Amino acid sequence: MERIFVGVAWPYANGSLHLGTLAGCLLPGDIFGRYHRMKGNAVLMVSGSDEHGTPITLTAEKEGVTPKEIVDRYHKEHKENLEQLGIQFENFTRTSNEFHKNVVKKFFLKLYEKGYIYPKKMRAFYCQNCSRFLPDRYVEGICPYCHGKARGDQCEECGATLEPEEILEPKCKICGAEPILKETEHLFFKLSAFEEKLLDWLKDKNFWRDNVINFTLNFIKSGLKDRAITRDIEWGVEVPIEGYENKRIY
Repeated sequence: MERIFVGVAWPYANGSLHLGTLAGCLLPGDIFGRYHRMKGNAVLMVSGSDEHGTPITLTAEKEGVTPKEIVDRYHKEHKENLEQLGIQFENFTRTSNEFHKNVVKKFFLKLYEKGYIYPKKMRAFYCQNCSRFLPDRYVEGICPYCHGKARGDQCEECGATLEPEEILEPKCKICGAEPILKETEHLFFKLSAFEEKLLDWLKDKNFWRDNVINFTLNFIKSGLKDRAITRDIEWGVEVPIEGYENKRIY
């Protein structure tokens, strides 16, 4: 008997499930899990509601309710939908529960102690009209590479990861005003330290599909950049070190 882990992408708890989510990740995972259960293997199929981040807070602000009200509503709805569809998880959890928060903080502290997380000052979008920093989806603009629609951290069309300074014609998602760039300090994850290790790890992955392995190799070989893993936002997992009480792990 084999032990099979099936990790399914976590849908954001900011709206109802749609056919793209069902076809893209839920059904393939369910089919794979069912196949191995039928073979008599021990299957652990895991997913849950992604309840943190700007998609949640933006929805809450639009409706005039708290982020907790949004995630409670859609987590309940998602679970009911999955049961109606007959999709079986050994564990369908949520990122707002205390167990998840404690695990995140434990990983964070371990990486921080090893020097893989470090503080760095950066410039981020700030809306003078709203008197707030604008993380990720709070900013919309144009991608400098494909000229498609982009948000604060990436292009939705070509998938490029973006720095705030790169976005063309930025606008505040809340009020529509043009934001300024303002200095703020965040904690960064040293992705660049893992580039060679990841390339070595990929060498024997000949069972991966060609398009998957090629996409992964191209992404890594283009150079992994250290990324900010905290945001100027109130909803999320608290940073477990002093001096970052107003930031959240993202």
